[in-house]
Amino acid sequence: MNTPTLAKKINRMRFIIRLLITAVVAYGLSMILKPHIVIDSYGTAVIFVLVLGILNAIIKPLLIILTLPITIITLGLFLLVINVLMVLLAGKFVSGIHIDGFLWAFIFGILLSFISSTFSNFRSNEG
Repeated sequence: MNTPTLAKKINRMRFIIRLLITAVVAYGLSMILKPHIVIDSYGTAVIFVLVLGILNAIIKPLLIILTLPITIITLGLFLLVINVLMVLLAGKFVSGIHIDGFLWAFIFGILLSFISSTFSNFRSNEG
């Protein structure tokens, strides 16, 4: 039998904690940015964050490769557009989420990334 080591269990727990923190941030941002960003419940926020993570792991790298010339020309600023597209796409896949448009997805994506990173860095500096 192959039992997971302690390090693997800790990594799984860190992943789950990061996921839950990001979901709390997403749900909190939806309360602040209402009526432009609406997430019905915390459970919907968790599903949204999971879908966003899957899209960022699978589709985002492909988009980055395909848009490399324009990303180079814009000195990397086009990556912000790709992030907005990922937020909008995740919002389309998950019912219970309403995003008003590109600008609000941009604001939401930037704030979500910044606040989640801040909390994750704060949490990793503690332990």
